Amino acid sequence: MSSARSRTVLVGFLGAIVREQGGWMPIAAAVELLEQFGLDESSVRTGVFRLKKRGWLASETVQGVRGYRLTPHALDVLAAGDEVIWHLRTPADLADGWCVVSVSVPESARAKRQQLRSHLASLGFGNVGTAVWIAPARQLAAAERAIEELELVNHCAVFVGRYAFGQDLESILRRSWDLSGLEKSYRDFLERYQALDASLAASSDVAPLEGREAFVTYLGVIEDWRRLPFRDPGLPRDLLGPDWPAAEAGALFERLVSRLAGPALAHSARLWPTPAA
Repeated sequence: MSSARSRTVLVGFLGAIVREQGGWMPIAAAVELLEQFGLDESSVRTGVFRLKKRGWLASETVQGVRGYRLTPHALDVLAAGDEVIWHLRTPADLADGWCVVSVSVPESARAKRQQLRSHLASLGFGNVGTAVWIAPARQLAAAERAIEELELVNHCAVFVGRYAFGQDLESILRRSWDLSGLEKSYRDFLERYQALDASLAASSDVAPLEGREAFVTYLGVIEDWRRLPFRDPGLPRDLLGPDWPAAEAGALFERLVSRLAGPALAHSARLWPTPAA
C-alpha cells in the first residue's frame, strides 16, 4: 500500500473509529486493527509520527497503556471533512449563477499559488481556463476565506453572475471538472457494494458481518467513498442529466455505514482498556 493511501486510511480510521471511541487510541490497538486492513506496523507507526508532528495527535497514557489523543486541531479538521464526506453537496440552483475567480499570483509566491489551487479544488471549483476557476455562486464566501487566509486578496479578482451566452455551458463544465471520471467513480462504487447492501438488507434480523470482517468492510467502504464527495462540486442537476449517479451512490453509502458501524466499533472496542471501576 502506498504511503499516500496509508495516510488516508489512517485519517479515515481516526475519524470513523478513534473519535467514536472517545478520541484516544492505544497505539498497539491501532497497529493491530490497521494490520487487519492491510497496513504494516511500520506504515502505521510512521503515519502516527507524522500526524503527531502536524499537530493531530498528542501522546497520552491511559491506565498504563501508551497511546495518542486527537488534538482540538485534528477534531476541527475532521469535523470540517464530515461536512463533505458524510453528506453529498446539495445540487446548486442554476438560477443562482456562478462564482468566478481570476488568479494572478507572481512566481515569487508560487507556493501560495499552489496552495490556493488546492484550496479552490477542495471547495468544488473547476479550472475553466488559465488561472481562472469557476464554481456555483454559493461558494463565494468559502473562496473569500481561502484567498484571505493566504493573503492573496491583491492577486485575485472574484466575480459572481449568471451565464449569459457563448460556448455551450455543459461543455465548459465538462472541461473544467473531470465529470466523466467522477461519474465512473460513482458507478464503480455502486457496482462494488450493491451486492453487499442487498445481503445486509436480507439479513436485517441478524448481524450478517461481525468482528474483523465487519471492521475491515466498514473501513473499506469509508476509504472507497471519502474521496468522491471532495471531487463533486455539486453542480446543478439540470446540466448533468437525470441519470447522474451521485444521489444513488450517496444513499448506498449511508445505508452501509448505518449497518456496519455498530459491529465495526464493537470489534475495535475490545482492544481499548476496560474503564476503571
